[in-house]
Amino acid sequence: MQSIRCLARPSVALPPRVFTATQRRAHSSVVSPLAYDLHEPAKPKTDKHNAPIIFMHGLFGSKKNNRAMSKALARDLGRCVYALDLRNHGESPHHKRHDYDAMADDVLHFISEHKLKDSTLIGHSMGAKTAMALALRSPDSVQDIVSVDNAPADKILSRDFADYVRGMKQIDAANCTRQAEADKILQEFEEALPIRQFLLGNLHRPDPKLPTQKFRVPLGILGKSLDNMGDFPYKNPAERRFNKRALFVRGTKSKYVPDDVLPLIGEFFPRFTLVDIDAGHWITSEKPEEFRRAVVEFLQPQE
Repeated sequence: MQSIRCLARPSVALPPRVFTATQRRAHSSVVSPLAYDLHEPAKPKTDKHNAPIIFMHGLFGSKKNNRAMSKALARDLGRCVYALDLRNHGESPHHKRHDYDAMADDVLHFISEHKLKDSTLIGHSMGAKTAMALALRSPDSVQDIVSVDNAPADKILSRDFADYVRGMKQIDAANCTRQAEADKILQEFEEALPIRQFLLGNLHRPDPKLPTQKFRVPLGILGKSLDNMGDFPYKNPAERRFNKRALFVRGTKSKYVPDDVLPLIGEFFPRFTLVDIDAGHWITSEKPEEFRRAVVEFLQPQE
């Protein structure tokens, strides 16, 4: 792993402010106003509208997965962190369209609605491609980006994700009342306990009067959108380029950012920096301290 020097002083972060969303129309297309947590530092260097960090999760994730890291970055950098629920995830609205153009629309609307300036976009996996798509489409809307274990390229999604959807649908059909019951079903589709726990974090009780647990995410929509999640909306770097700073954090045990895609990253993002971390795809949970140091060093004010 590349050695990374931490330049930040720790302080105490304030509790996050929690917001939910309702469906509405913007311009001529339907956008999903996004639910979010706002993590404000105890010693802010600016207000919540200027130079915030916008943190986006991956497929089947939510803002709660990024809570601890959001608090740490708010503390270390003195910047507000908006942890989002992307469409069809967490507390954000469901919509039958689920692709990177639509998700970039949602985040652009979020930036405009909240009057955010000079934002940093951080995204993992699906969130990374959303951040890259937004930066290439509307470079004036963001200051820089951090892509976590994904690249601006088409890539067939692992079969694991289709298996996850099948297992989660079986759990929904079984009307489980305890997470242990759901976990027993999911074991047939995924051996790793941390991944099962991550997926089962989407369970909730839609009717508080009943014990039955269901998945919060729309499994039918996401299952049909898996091919979209492997695609990237922009193919030609000569037509779209982000000339501001970009950090690509790669898990060396992951297959999402192979060496042969690095030249393409350089064409789309000519000022990119690469940091390798000895981890798999789930970098922020496997090696949170190494990830935090990499991001803090990248986002520290330039001398």
